[in-house]
Amino acid sequence: IRTATTADGENIARLVNDAFNPERFYIDGDRTNPEKITALFAKGKFLLAEDAGILIGCVYIELRGERGYVGLLGVEPKRQNTGLGSRLMTLAEDECRVAGCHHVDLTMVNLRAPLLAYYKHRGYVEDGTLPFPKEQNPLKVPCHLVKMTKALS
Repeated sequence: IRTATTADGENIARLVNDAFNPERFYIDGDRTNPEKITALFAKGKFLLAEDAGILIGCVYIELRGERGYVGLLGVEPKRQNTGLGSRLMTLAEDECRVAGCHHVDLTMVNLRAPLLAYYKHRGYVEDGTLPFPKEQNPLKVPCHLVKMTKALS
């Protein structure tokens, strides 16, 4: 596990798009691109998991005062359900905790029921909704974002 640099933007975008492939039933096109990933470095950072120099997992962390935000959790499809995503989430939550955050937040699409169950199992609770971002690719079906939060001890 290491902290990403902006030079990793293209590989992060590729991994996220592969990992978010199950979303293609409701959205056209890729989830992100290298430019969007690089722009996130101005506000936060990515933790990367690698195996023999190959990117296999990532998570984005943004510190917002006493609240942290995590997003773009992505694991190479062949390595999903191996615990790598949970390990990355734990590391991200730990980084928020060490930085003085009392809560960590995330958003997810309401159509991804297995992810909702995954985050609830990790101690996150639903905390409202947001409209789906207009800057994202066109939607095939209506959806919205679910806000979730977790208290950090």
